[in-house]
Amino acid sequence: MNNYITQAQQATWPTGFIMKPRVSLVPSEVLHAYQNVPTAHISDTLGRYHGSNLLRDYHNALKHGGMYGNAITVKTRPGDNLMLHAAILCAEPGDIIVVDASGDLSTAVIGGLMRTTAIAKKIGGFVIDGAIRDIEEWAQGDMPIYAKGHTHKGPKKEGPGELNTPISCAGMVVHPGDLIVADADGVICVPADQASTLLNSCQDLAQHEKRVRTQNASGAVDLDRLLNLLRQKNCPL
Repeated sequence: MNNYITQAQQATWPTGFIMKPRVSLVPSEVLHAYQNVPTAHISDTLGRYHGSNLLRDYHNALKHGGMYGNAITVKTRPGDNLMLHAAILCAEPGDIIVVDASGDLSTAVIGGLMRTTAIAKKIGGFVIDGAIRDIEEWAQGDMPIYAKGHTHKGPKKEGPGELNTPISCAGMVVHPGDLIVADADGVICVPADQASTLLNSCQDLAQHEKRVRTQNASGAVDLDRLLNLLRQKNCPL
């Protein structure tokens, strides 16, 4: 849709409106390799201070699974979802639409009708730093969604807003084309330029945890490691 908008046209837009083309930066083979990578492993390899646990999975991720995909970013005025509609139009199958709605819970920015459109377009899911509505429909599980809260109050469609610009969403900095991964533990954003190297680190961590889990299941304890950790903290032994 917005791939055909010229700079001259952009110059005539009202203040506050920005619409940029969809960005895809993570190679498809790398992106799809994250399908079964836990967010906990990504968090550990990113230093344990990335991501958000402030969002609820309204589709029941424990039962229906999480999501992963290329980020389409939206910044909208609280209580308005005009630019979110534009994001759904420009998104491709598998894309995750990430919305900065300023954490506002007074008005929902997405509901059941938009969910139906998203399913038809095979969108990968939504991350909403704000409120949703029609939660019984989302609970059916066929469209992943993470949001800060819910309300029955519906939105307006007036703007302004931004599409495919850097945003802040529930404590995460998200750029267009970043990788979004989410499961029952929460949502995390992987910067596009780190996705390939981080995948290797996550795979190494998975193998390490597999060895530790096997050791723990056998009843063995890594006593030397625990004692060394206690000594480093000057804990009396």
